[in-house]
This record gives sequence, structure tokens and C-alpha cells, in this order.
Amino acid sequence: MKKNIAIIMGGYSSEYKISLLSGDVVYNTLNKDSYNAYRIHIFENKWVFVNDNDEEFPIDKNDFSVVVNDTKIQFDCVFNAIHGSPGEDGYMQGYFELLKMPQTSCSMYQAALTFNKRDLLATLKPYGIKTAESYHLNLGDPLNEEAIIAKVGLPCFVKANKAGSSFGISKVYKKEDLQAAVEKSFKEDNEIIIEQFLDGVEVSVGVISYKGETLVLPITEIVSENDFFDYEAKYLGQSQEITPARISEEYANKVRLEAKRIFEILKMKGFSRSEFIFKNDEPYLLEVNTVPGLTKESILPQQAEEANISLEDLFGNAIEEALNK
Repeated sequence: MKKNIAIIMGGYSSEYKISLLSGDVVYNTLNKDSYNAYRIHIFENKWVFVNDNDEEFPIDKNDFSVVVNDTKIQFDCVFNAIHGSPGEDGYMQGYFELLKMPQTSCSMYQAALTFNKRDLLATLKPYGIKTAESYHLNLGDPLNEEAIIAKVGLPCFVKANKAGSSFGISKVYKKEDLQAAVEKSFKEDNEIIIEQFLDGVEVSVGVISYKGETLVLPITEIVSENDFFDYEAKYLGQSQEITPARISEEYANKVRLEAKRIFEILKMKGFSRSEFIFKNDEPYLLEVNTVPGLTKESILPQQAEEANISLEDLFGNAIEEALNK
């Protein structure tokens, strides 16, 4: 019997357009002999199954089912392709855990933790994972520019604490520009993180559950044409993503070890993509993504291709791992 797979995509954040692209790639790639795939759009105002004619059928949130032509369809597994909230921050994971429905991403706690940059870095610090100096602000806190600069220096990065894909991020060179950068980040989140600028080679490391093992994928080097790896660099082609990365074997071994350690310390499952910058010959962790982009141009699929893992195999394996948890 073919399994019914719900591919959830969209979401409530600024990343919904990228998520729809990722979800469509999964839908078009999954092996049709093994799976009945269904595109499920998750938005704040509607959860709907969208068929190939773009007709919409509402999802019953009580059991995450859908009725099509008087037939009730229930799903065996959920493929999570929602970047940002509610797919990457734990909400969908918690919902499916309550329904006892298998899903391809990590568990609720791991999703919530990794989505909160401040809490993630604080959790990993006792394990010796190196991170940039940082300063945290909640909405309404006074802005003490002298204290911020004393802690992180200039230039520095101002980021939304719980937002992905480089939304709400600024690189600040002068004290007088801090205020505007902080206001920009607060448009994305009510918590922000201000980080020391690390000047070094930036790499992205995919780590996945694959055939029952933790597999570190080939490393990608990020070379932004912009001042940093912002949204335009990430999604609009204004960067070079070089796989395998042009780094020494010593650097590669160090960052592979760190990425795998993080995956295993956090008891992760599914896909992850961790970003690092090398400083003084050591990898410093920037963030961990648990629902990375899945378009053909995205970093994780590039890495899988370099590892001779086809997209069909990558996505099919994620479903089988979820079903056999």
C-alpha cells in the first residue's frame, strides 16, 4: 500500500514564499510509485490541501485530515517544508506529536531551542562549542549603546533572535546606526541578538539522519557578493555557494566534528544545516537551521548531490526515517 504523505509548506513568517518553492520541489520529486503526495498550504487564515488544479480543500485540524469528493483522506506521515514559524519553531512538531503522526523534522523541543538563537548558543556553550560574543535585547529594553559596543565591538550584527533567512539583520559600523538597526530587527521579533563580527571563511554544514545513521554532508563555502550573507545573497543569487568548500582538510575535519557533535548533543533528527565562521583556525557557530531550503539551488540539496544522494533518495529517506522512528 502506498503511503499518504502530507507536504506542509507556507507558514506565518516572511519566509513563506521560499517554503512554497521548497514544498513544490518535494512534491514533484517524491517517488509516485511509493507515495501519494499531497500539497498542504499552512497559513494563518487557512490550512488547505491544494490539488494539481489549484483547488483548495480545508484541513480538519482535529485529526489533520481532508475530505476530497466525499472521501476522507488521512495521512501516514508529514513532510515538513515550512521555514520559520510555525514549522521550524516547534509549533507544528508539538501538534503532530499530540496527534501521534510521524513527521520528518526534529522534535518540538529541539525545533523551539534551535529557532531561538540566544537559547541555542547558551545551551551549547557548556559543551565547548565556540560562538561570537553577543548582547541581547527584549522589546522595551533601554538601548545602552556604550555597553553594547563594549561587549561586541564594531562592526557588529544586529539580528532578530527568532527569525530565519536573514530577515531583520543589519551590519552596523557606527554607533549612530545602532538605533535604526535595532528597530529593523524588532519588526521581525520581540527579542534581538547583537553579535560580534567574525572576519573569516563562512561555511554551511548539513547533517542528516540517513539510513539510521548521523551523516555529515559535504561542506559548502559561502562567499557573499553583498556585505554579508543576507536575504538577497541567500535567495536572489547574490552569493557564491561553493561545494565542496575550498578549505584545508584540517578545517574540514574540525567543522564536520563540531556539526555532528551539535546534532548529537541536541538529539536531533531529520535535516539540519549549521552555519560557522572560522576565527583563529577554529569554527564558531552562528546558527542551526532545522528546516533548510529544499529547492534545487538550496545549500542542503547541493550538498546531497555532492554526496551522490539524489533528491528523491534524500526526501524518501526522510519519510522512511520518520515512519520507522
